[in-house]
Amino acid sequence: MKTVLVVIFALVCSLGAIYTGLLLNNKLSIAHKVQIDLEEKNKQLMSEIESLKAQITLLENEDTRKTNKEVTDKIKEMQSTYKTAVSVYEDLVDLKEISKDTKKLDELYASSISILANADYSGATEKLVQLTKDIATEKSKMSIALAPVPVNAPVNNTPPSAGYSRQSVNSDAGTFVVSIVSGDMGSTKVIVDTASDGDCANNCPVLPLATYVSRNNAFAGINGSYFCPASYPSCAGKTNSFDLLVMNKNKTYFNSANNVYSNNPAVIFNGGSMRFVSAASQWGRDTGVDGVLSNYPLLVEGNNVRFGGDDDPKKGSKGNRSFVANKGSTAYIGVVHNATVAESARVLKAMGMENALNLDSGGSTALWSGGYKAGPGRDIPNAILFVRK
Repeated sequence: MKTVLVVIFALVCSLGAIYTGLLLNNKLSIAHKVQIDLEEKNKQLMSEIESLKAQITLLENEDTRKTNKEVTDKIKEMQSTYKTAVSVYEDLVDLKEISKDTKKLDELYASSISILANADYSGATEKLVQLTKDIATEKSKMSIALAPVPVNAPVNNTPPSAGYSRQSVNSDAGTFVVSIVSGDMGSTKVIVDTASDGDCANNCPVLPLATYVSRNNAFAGINGSYFCPASYPSCAGKTNSFDLLVMNKNKTYFNSANNVYSNNPAVIFNGGSMRFVSAASQWGRDTGVDGVLSNYPLLVEGNNVRFGGDDDPKKGSKGNRSFVANKGSTAYIGVVHNATVAESARVLKAMGMENALNLDSGGSTALWSGGYKAGPGRDIPNAILFVRK
Protein backbone atom coordinates (compact mmCIF):
# COMPACT_ATOMS: atom_id res chain seq x y z
CA MET A 1 0.00 0.00 0.00
CA LYS A 2 2.78 2.40 0.88
CA THR A 3 4.45 1.84 -2.48
CA VAL A 4 1.19 2.47 -4.33
CA LEU A 5 0.57 5.74 -2.54
CA VAL A 6 4.13 6.87 -3.26
CA VAL A 7 3.55 6.22 -6.98
CA ILE A 8 0.32 8.23 -6.93
CA PHE A 9 2.00 11.05 -5.04
CA ALA A 10 4.90 11.15 -7.51
CA LEU A 11 2.58 11.27 -10.50
CA VAL A 12 0.52 14.13 -9.09
CA CYS A 13 3.70 16.03 -8.21
CA SER A 14 4.82 15.58 -11.81
CA LEU A 15 1.54 17.03 -13.07
CA GLY A 16 1.94 19.99 -10.75
CA ALA A 17 5.52 20.57 -11.86
CA ILE A 18 4.53 20.62 -15.51
CA TYR A 19 1.77 23.16 -15.01
CA THR A 20 4.00 25.28 -12.77
CA GLY A 21 6.58 25.29 -15.56
CA LEU A 22 3.86 26.32 -17.98
CA LEU A 23 2.87 29.17 -15.65
CA LEU A 24 6.45 30.45 -15.36
CA ASN A 25 6.90 30.40 -19.13
CA ASN A 26 3.68 32.41 -19.51
CA LYS A 27 5.42 35.29 -17.75
CA LEU A 28 7.84 35.79 -20.67
CA SER A 29 7.36 39.21 -22.21
CA ILE A 30 7.51 38.20 -25.89
CA ALA A 31 4.02 37.13 -26.97
CA HIS A 32 5.17 34.82 -29.77
CA LYS A 33 7.53 32.93 -27.49
CA VAL A 34 4.77 32.58 -24.90
CA GLN A 35 2.53 30.95 -27.50
CA ILE A 36 5.24 28.51 -28.65
CA ASP A 37 6.18 27.58 -25.09
CA LEU A 38 2.53 27.18 -24.17
CA GLU A 39 1.96 24.75 -27.04
CA GLU A 40 5.02 22.69 -26.14
CA LYS A 41 4.15 22.56 -22.46
CA ASN A 42 0.57 21.64 -23.31
CA LYS A 43 1.80 18.66 -25.37
CA GLN A 44 3.98 17.62 -22.45
CA LEU A 45 1.05 18.01 -20.03
CA MET A 46 -1.24 15.85 -22.14
CA SER A 47 1.46 13.18 -22.39
CA GLU A 48 1.90 13.18 -18.62
CA ILE A 49 -1.84 12.98 -18.06
CA GLU A 50 -2.04 9.93 -20.31
CA SER A 51 0.75 8.36 -18.26
CA LEU A 52 -1.14 9.18 -15.08
CA LYS A 53 -4.30 7.56 -16.44
CA ALA A 54 -2.35 4.45 -17.37
CA GLN A 55 -0.87 4.21 -13.87
CA ILE A 56 -4.32 4.56 -12.33
CA THR A 57 -5.58 1.75 -14.55
CA LEU A 58 -2.70 -0.46 -13.46
CA LEU A 59 -3.46 0.24 -9.81
CA GLU A 60 -7.13 -0.54 -10.35
CA ASN A 61 -6.28 -3.87 -11.96
CA GLU A 62 -3.93 -5.05 -9.23
CA ASP A 63 -4.66 -8.36 -7.55
CA THR A 64 -7.19 -7.64 -4.80
CA ARG A 65 -4.95 -9.46 -2.34
CA LYS A 66 -2.39 -6.69 -2.77
CA THR A 67 -4.81 -3.84 -2.22
CA ASN A 68 -7.12 -2.74 0.52
CA LYS A 69 -10.02 -0.40 0.99
CA GLU A 70 -7.82 2.55 1.92
CA VAL A 71 -5.90 2.35 -1.36
CA THR A 72 -9.10 1.80 -3.37
CA ASP A 73 -10.74 4.85 -1.82
CA LYS A 74 -7.58 6.87 -2.43
CA ILE A 75 -7.61 5.93 -6.11
CA LYS A 76 -11.27 6.95 -6.44
CA GLU A 77 -10.60 10.26 -4.71
CA MET A 78 -7.58 10.87 -6.89
CA GLN A 79 -9.52 10.07 -10.06
CA SER A 80 -12.31 12.47 -9.13
CA THR A 81 -9.89 15.30 -8.36
CA TYR A 82 -7.89 14.54 -11.50
CA LYS A 83 -11.03 14.81 -13.67
CA THR A 84 -11.94 18.11 -12.03
CA ALA A 85 -8.41 19.44 -12.58
CA VAL A 86 -8.51 18.50 -16.28
CA SER A 87 -11.96 20.08 -16.68
CA VAL A 88 -10.79 23.33 -15.09
CA TYR A 89 -7.66 23.33 -17.26
CA GLU A 90 -9.84 23.02 -20.38
CA ASP A 91 -12.03 25.89 -19.16
CA LEU A 92 -8.85 27.96 -18.86
CA VAL A 93 -7.86 26.99 -22.41
CA ASP A 94 -11.23 28.25 -23.67
CA LEU A 95 -10.84 31.50 -21.75
CA LYS A 96 -7.38 32.06 -23.25
CA GLU A 97 -9.03 32.05 -26.69
CA ILE A 98 -10.77 35.33 -25.83
CA SER A 99 -8.66 36.84 -23.04
CA LYS A 100 -4.93 37.48 -22.77
CA ASP A 101 -5.09 38.42 -19.09
CA THR A 102 -5.48 35.14 -17.23
CA LYS A 103 -2.47 35.53 -14.93
CA LYS A 104 -4.44 35.47 -11.66
CA LEU A 105 -6.48 32.47 -12.73
CA ASP A 106 -3.32 30.67 -13.89
CA GLU A 107 -1.78 31.28 -10.48
CA LEU A 108 -4.90 29.97 -8.73
CA TYR A 109 -4.79 26.86 -10.89
CA ALA A 110 -1.11 26.33 -10.10
CA SER A 111 -1.95 26.72 -6.40
CA SER A 112 -4.68 24.09 -6.73
CA ILE A 113 -2.26 21.69 -8.38
CA SER A 114 0.26 22.27 -5.59
CA ILE A 115 -2.40 21.33 -3.03
CA LEU A 116 -3.21 18.26 -5.11
CA ALA A 117 0.48 17.34 -5.21
CA ASN A 118 0.43 17.32 -1.41
CA ALA A 119 -2.31 14.66 -1.59
CA ASP A 120 -4.90 17.06 -0.13
CA TYR A 121 -7.64 15.97 -2.52
CA SER A 122 -10.56 17.62 -0.73
CA GLY A 123 -8.66 20.91 -0.43
CA ALA A 124 -7.68 20.81 -4.11
CA THR A 125 -11.25 20.01 -5.17
CA GLU A 126 -12.61 22.91 -3.14
CA LYS A 127 -10.19 25.35 -4.81
CA LEU A 128 -10.87 23.91 -8.27
CA VAL A 129 -14.64 24.25 -7.86
CA GLN A 130 -14.21 27.90 -6.86
CA LEU A 131 -11.85 28.42 -9.79
CA THR A 132 -14.51 27.04 -12.14
CA LYS A 133 -16.88 29.78 -10.93
CA ASP A 134 -14.17 32.45 -11.30
CA ILE A 135 -13.46 31.35 -14.88
CA ALA A 136 -17.17 31.42 -15.73
CA THR A 137 -17.40 34.98 -14.35
CA GLU A 138 -14.43 36.08 -16.44
CA LYS A 139 -15.90 34.45 -19.56
CA SER A 140 -19.10 36.37 -18.97
CA LYS A 141 -17.19 39.65 -18.68
CA MET A 142 -15.27 38.94 -21.88
CA SER A 143 -18.43 37.99 -23.72
CA ILE A 144 -19.94 41.36 -22.86
CA ALA A 145 -16.73 43.18 -23.79
CA LEU A 146 -16.56 41.45 -27.17
CA ALA A 147 -20.19 42.17 -28.00
CA PRO A 148 -21.23 45.51 -26.49
CA VAL A 149 -24.75 46.80 -27.05
CA PRO A 150 -24.60 49.17 -30.07
CA VAL A 151 -24.75 52.82 -29.03
CA ASN A 152 -28.27 54.28 -29.32
CA ALA A 153 -29.58 51.02 -30.79
CA PRO A 154 -33.09 50.22 -29.60
CA VAL A 155 -34.15 46.76 -28.59
CA ASN A 156 -35.25 44.97 -31.75
CA ASN A 157 -36.79 41.51 -31.59
CA THR A 158 -37.23 41.28 -35.37
CA PRO A 159 -34.41 39.44 -37.14
CA PRO A 160 -32.92 41.09 -40.25
CA SER A 161 -34.67 40.36 -43.55
CA ALA A 162 -31.31 40.35 -45.30
CA GLY A 163 -27.65 40.46 -44.35
CA TYR A 164 -26.03 40.99 -40.95
CA SER A 165 -27.31 42.69 -37.80
CA ARG A 166 -26.13 43.08 -34.22
CA GLN A 167 -29.09 43.91 -32.04
CA SER A 168 -30.47 43.73 -28.52
CA VAL A 169 -33.31 41.25 -28.06
CA ASN A 170 -35.76 41.39 -25.17
CA SER A 171 -36.89 37.97 -23.92
CA ASP A 172 -38.52 36.52 -20.82
CA ALA A 173 -35.00 35.57 -19.69
CA GLY A 174 -33.66 39.12 -20.06
CA THR A 175 -32.15 41.32 -22.77
CA PHE A 176 -29.27 39.88 -24.80
CA VAL A 177 -27.03 41.00 -27.65
CA VAL A 178 -27.41 38.87 -30.78
CA SER A 179 -25.13 38.86 -33.82
CA ILE A 180 -27.12 37.36 -36.68
CA VAL A 181 -26.98 36.80 -40.45
CA SER A 182 -30.00 35.97 -42.61
CA GLY A 183 -30.20 34.22 -45.96
CA ASP A 184 -33.31 33.93 -48.11
CA MET A 185 -33.33 30.27 -49.09
CA GLY A 186 -34.76 31.17 -52.47
CA SER A 187 -31.42 32.75 -53.38
CA THR A 188 -29.15 31.20 -50.74
CA LYS A 189 -27.73 27.67 -50.70
CA VAL A 190 -26.79 26.42 -47.24
CA ILE A 191 -23.92 23.91 -47.24
CA VAL A 192 -21.60 22.16 -44.79
CA ASP A 193 -17.88 22.07 -45.53
CA THR A 194 -15.34 19.84 -43.77
CA ALA A 195 -11.55 20.02 -43.47
CA SER A 196 -11.33 16.23 -43.82
CA ASP A 197 -12.41 14.24 -46.88
CA GLY A 198 -13.67 11.34 -44.75
CA ASP A 199 -14.00 9.92 -41.24
CA CYS A 200 -11.09 10.84 -38.99
CA ALA A 201 -10.40 9.51 -35.48
CA ASN A 202 -7.27 11.41 -34.42
CA ASN A 203 -5.02 14.30 -35.44
CA CYS A 204 -7.76 15.44 -37.82
CA PRO A 205 -7.39 18.46 -40.12
CA VAL A 206 -8.97 21.76 -39.08
CA LEU A 207 -9.26 25.16 -40.75
CA PRO A 208 -10.16 28.74 -39.76
CA LEU A 209 -13.73 29.75 -40.56
CA ALA A 210 -12.36 32.41 -42.94
CA THR A 211 -10.76 29.67 -45.07
CA TYR A 212 -14.05 27.76 -45.36
CA VAL A 213 -15.76 31.01 -46.44
CA SER A 214 -13.07 31.88 -48.98
CA ARG A 215 -12.74 28.49 -50.67
CA ASN A 216 -16.52 28.26 -51.14
CA ASN A 217 -17.02 31.89 -52.15
CA ALA A 218 -19.56 32.11 -49.32
CA PHE A 219 -20.99 35.40 -48.08
CA ALA A 220 -21.46 34.16 -44.50
CA GLY A 221 -20.50 31.25 -42.26
CA ILE A 222 -20.46 29.92 -38.71
CA ASN A 223 -18.65 27.23 -36.72
CA GLY A 224 -20.29 23.79 -36.80
CA SER A 225 -20.51 20.76 -34.53
CA TYR A 226 -18.83 19.92 -31.25
CA PHE A 227 -15.34 18.45 -31.60
CA CYS A 228 -12.31 17.55 -29.49
CA PRO A 229 -9.72 20.40 -29.59
CA ALA A 230 -6.04 19.48 -29.58
CA SER A 231 -5.52 21.86 -26.62
CA TYR A 232 -7.75 19.74 -24.36
CA PRO A 233 -5.89 17.10 -22.30
CA SER A 234 -8.96 14.85 -22.37
CA CYS A 235 -8.78 14.84 -26.18
CA ALA A 236 -5.41 13.07 -26.32
CA GLY A 237 -5.68 10.28 -28.88
CA LYS A 238 -8.68 11.84 -30.62
CA THR A 239 -7.55 15.40 -31.37
CA ASN A 240 -9.76 17.55 -33.59
CA SER A 241 -12.16 14.65 -34.18
CA PHE A 242 -15.95 14.87 -34.07
CA ASP A 243 -18.41 11.99 -33.75
CA LEU A 244 -21.71 13.56 -34.83
CA LEU A 245 -23.43 12.96 -38.17
CA VAL A 246 -22.45 15.33 -40.99
CA MET A 247 -22.91 15.32 -44.76
CA ASN A 248 -20.62 17.80 -46.50
CA LYS A 249 -20.92 19.62 -49.82
CA ASN A 250 -19.32 16.65 -51.60
CA LYS A 251 -22.20 14.38 -50.47
CA THR A 252 -19.87 12.51 -48.09
CA TYR A 253 -21.40 11.30 -44.83
CA PHE A 254 -19.23 11.38 -41.73
CA ASN A 255 -19.63 9.13 -38.68
CA SER A 256 -22.52 7.28 -40.27
CA ALA A 257 -21.96 3.96 -38.46
CA ASN A 258 -22.05 5.39 -34.93
CA ASN A 259 -25.12 7.53 -35.59
CA VAL A 260 -27.58 4.89 -36.80
CA TYR A 261 -29.41 5.05 -33.48
CA SER A 262 -28.37 8.56 -32.47
CA ASN A 263 -30.78 10.62 -30.38
CA ASN A 264 -28.91 13.84 -31.14
CA PRO A 265 -30.93 16.31 -33.23
CA ALA A 266 -29.93 17.35 -36.74
CA VAL A 267 -30.68 19.93 -39.42
CA ILE A 268 -31.01 19.10 -43.11
CA PHE A 269 -30.44 21.79 -45.74
CA ASN A 270 -32.33 21.12 -48.96
CA GLY A 271 -32.69 23.74 -51.68
CA GLY A 272 -35.16 26.31 -50.47
CA SER A 273 -35.92 24.70 -47.12
CA MET A 274 -34.49 23.53 -43.82
CA ARG A 275 -35.71 20.49 -41.92
CA PHE A 276 -34.98 19.93 -38.23
CA VAL A 277 -35.28 16.44 -36.71
CA SER A 278 -35.19 15.70 -32.98
CA ALA A 279 -32.94 12.65 -33.52
CA ALA A 280 -30.42 11.91 -36.29
CA SER A 281 -31.76 8.33 -36.32
CA GLN A 282 -34.87 9.75 -38.04
CA TRP A 283 -32.74 10.67 -41.06
CA GLY A 284 -31.42 8.20 -43.63
CA ARG A 285 -28.36 8.81 -45.82
CA ASP A 286 -29.98 10.69 -48.67
CA THR A 287 -27.39 12.52 -50.78
CA GLY A 288 -29.98 14.49 -52.71
CA VAL A 289 -29.90 17.28 -50.12
CA ASP A 290 -27.33 20.09 -49.84
CA GLY A 291 -26.04 19.29 -46.36
CA VAL A 292 -26.69 17.65 -43.00
CA LEU A 293 -25.29 18.52 -39.56
CA SER A 294 -26.08 17.03 -36.17
CA ASN A 295 -25.42 18.77 -32.87
CA TYR A 296 -27.27 19.40 -29.62
CA PRO A 297 -29.44 20.53 -28.03
CA LEU A 298 -32.41 21.48 -30.19
CA LEU A 299 -33.28 24.94 -28.84
CA VAL A 300 -36.58 25.72 -30.54
CA GLU A 301 -38.95 23.37 -32.38
CA GLY A 302 -42.26 24.35 -33.95
CA ASN A 303 -42.08 27.86 -32.43
CA ASN A 304 -41.75 26.42 -28.91
CA VAL A 305 -38.75 26.38 -26.58
CA ARG A 306 -37.39 22.85 -26.67
CA PHE A 307 -34.45 23.24 -24.28
CA GLY A 308 -34.82 24.69 -20.81
CA GLY A 309 -38.59 24.30 -20.55
CA ASP A 310 -39.86 25.66 -17.25
CA ASP A 311 -36.47 25.31 -15.57
CA ASP A 312 -34.48 28.35 -14.54
CA PRO A 313 -32.82 29.48 -17.83
CA LYS A 314 -30.02 31.13 -15.86
CA LYS A 315 -28.70 27.72 -14.76
CA GLY A 316 -25.44 26.81 -16.44
CA SER A 317 -22.43 28.80 -17.55
CA LYS A 318 -22.64 31.98 -19.60
CA GLY A 319 -20.91 32.27 -22.93
CA ASN A 320 -21.30 32.95 -26.64
CA ARG A 321 -23.91 30.53 -28.03
CA SER A 322 -23.74 29.81 -31.76
CA PHE A 323 -26.90 28.65 -33.55
CA VAL A 324 -28.52 27.84 -36.88
CA ALA A 325 -32.24 28.55 -37.25
CA ASN A 326 -35.08 29.21 -39.63
CA LYS A 327 -38.15 31.40 -39.80
CA GLY A 328 -40.27 30.50 -42.76
CA SER A 329 -38.07 30.30 -45.87
CA THR A 330 -35.28 32.36 -44.30
CA ALA A 331 -32.19 30.72 -42.83
CA TYR A 332 -30.31 32.29 -39.93
CA ILE A 333 -26.90 31.77 -38.37
CA GLY A 334 -25.66 33.73 -35.41
CA VAL A 335 -24.46 34.09 -31.85
CA VAL A 336 -26.37 34.94 -28.68
CA HIS A 337 -23.76 36.66 -26.53
CA ASN A 338 -23.20 36.12 -22.81
CA ALA A 339 -26.03 33.61 -22.39
CA THR A 340 -26.63 30.15 -21.02
CA VAL A 341 -27.84 27.59 -23.56
CA ALA A 342 -31.37 27.81 -22.07
CA GLU A 343 -31.31 31.61 -22.26
CA SER A 344 -30.32 31.45 -25.94
CA ALA A 345 -33.38 29.27 -26.60
CA ARG A 346 -35.63 31.92 -24.98
CA VAL A 347 -33.97 34.67 -27.03
CA LEU A 348 -34.46 32.82 -30.34
CA LYS A 349 -38.11 32.14 -29.54
CA ALA A 350 -38.53 35.85 -28.79
CA MET A 351 -37.14 36.57 -32.27
CA GLY A 352 -39.85 34.35 -33.76
CA MET A 353 -37.60 31.50 -34.87
CA GLU A 354 -39.59 28.41 -35.82
CA ASN A 355 -36.67 26.02 -35.23
CA ALA A 356 -33.16 26.49 -33.89
CA LEU A 357 -30.22 24.17 -33.21
CA ASN A 358 -27.34 24.90 -30.84
CA LEU A 359 -23.83 24.69 -32.33
CA ASP A 360 -20.38 24.50 -30.75
CA SER A 361 -19.45 27.50 -28.62
CA GLY A 362 -16.74 28.65 -26.21
CA GLY A 363 -13.34 29.00 -27.87
CA SER A 364 -14.77 27.68 -31.16
CA THR A 365 -17.30 30.50 -31.60
CA ALA A 366 -16.91 32.22 -34.97
CA LEU A 367 -19.33 34.14 -37.20
CA TRP A 368 -18.42 35.60 -40.60
CA SER A 369 -20.25 38.19 -42.68
CA GLY A 370 -17.86 40.28 -44.74
CA GLY A 371 -15.37 39.70 -41.94
CA TYR A 372 -15.40 38.21 -38.47
CA LYS A 373 -18.37 39.42 -36.44
CA ALA A 374 -17.49 37.00 -33.64
CA GLY A 375 -14.32 35.02 -33.22
CA PRO A 376 -12.19 34.01 -35.11
CA GLY A 377 -11.93 31.35 -32.42
CA ARG A 378 -9.89 28.19 -32.85
CA ASP A 379 -9.57 26.26 -36.12
CA ILE A 380 -12.54 23.95 -36.67
CA PRO A 381 -13.24 20.64 -38.51
CA ASN A 382 -16.54 21.73 -40.13
CA ALA A 383 -18.62 24.84 -40.80
CA ILE A 384 -22.06 25.91 -42.04
CA LEU A 385 -21.91 28.33 -44.99
CA PHE A 386 -24.28 30.63 -46.91
CA VAL A 387 -23.55 30.61 -50.66
CA ARG A 388 -25.34 32.59 -53.38
CA LYS A 389 -27.24 30.35 -55.82
